Amino acid sequence: MNWPAWLPLRNDLSPLTPYGAPQLPADAALNTNENPYSPSPALQQAIAEAVLKVSADLNRYPDRDAIQLRTKLANYINSASGTDFSMNNIWAANGSNEIIQSIFLAFGEGVALGFTPSYSMHPLIANVCGTNWVDGKRNPDFSLDVESAVLQIASLKPKITFITTPNNPTGGSITIAEIQLLADACVKVCGLLVVDEAYAEFSSQESAVALIRKNPHVLVIRTMSKAFAFAGARLGYLVCDGAVKDAMMLVRLPYHLSAITQAAACTAIDFKDELLGYVSTLIAAREALVVELHNLGLKTIPSAANFILFTGFKADTPKLWSDLLGKGVLIRDVGLEGYLRVSVGNEAENTLFISALKELI
Repeated sequence: MNWPAWLPLRNDLSPLTPYGAPQLPADAALNTNENPYSPSPALQQAIAEAVLKVSADLNRYPDRDAIQLRTKLANYINSASGTDFSMNNIWAANGSNEIIQSIFLAFGEGVALGFTPSYSMHPLIANVCGTNWVDGKRNPDFSLDVESAVLQIASLKPKITFITTPNNPTGGSITIAEIQLLADACVKVCGLLVVDEAYAEFSSQESAVALIRKNPHVLVIRTMSKAFAFAGARLGYLVCDGAVKDAMMLVRLPYHLSAITQAAACTAIDFKDELLGYVSTLIAAREALVVELHNLGLKTIPSAANFILFTGFKADTPKLWSDLLGKGVLIRDVGLEGYLRVSVGNEAENTLFISALKELI
């Protein structure tokens, strides 16, 4: 983009383009890894009542420390992982991207390392925050060679190392033993290990939150956008040592979480059993989609998330993406030549996707 001469935009930002998945009308929107199941009428009503209650005080600032919300999030993590965290181990923000930004603002001096392809917002936010990002190497099949990753950490000595598991956009996960090896490598270079677990509820692997007590340099990012079917509310959170949480408070914006966001998120956590009940449904649908794709002669990358990266089609990637959109199916071109990513939808969306794909390949 040609920026106007009068605009004093930072030189390092001028060549960048904004992040954003296409927002286009489609009968099957399978491009942003959302949970396809809407909140139940009971949850909708509960959220409306919670918002109505706090709306009487919207002339006042919200709880800037989100104490009730962070306590509920700590309890949720404890019940899921057998940990004993308190609100002092939790930081909440407007989506996990704000968590990522705060991490770079607080700790982003020097080099940050991530193993790509992975979540594209990690390097983008690093660049925006002025942190030197380095793309680490993965295997040709997009899996992570942990031994190689350890050597890369030792060589680069990054202040922050990112690992996404399950990895987006490829879907693979790594074990907690492998995460520990990465954590050991990071502590040797006085760096942090940030584990992005946006899709953790869809994976059978143990969460890295179990490592934090003995490894305070391990930070775990979670979100309510995926398994919790709460993308529209924008709520991400960090599980971490108390000192990390204190550092987050240095870089936060004042009153960053609205009273409405806090009320809605607290209510959703109270309905966690209902919301997480769809996880098993989506996992079963994921496996069924893999079979359907294989039956079409396509190849898939093993996924522990709510999406599938597939290849093996003869058409150019952008053309197949466009042709699918023409049939009402919106999936994601993630910038990997010969690959496309599809989110797991509901039964009707998945059926339409397979039907359209069958006609095009």
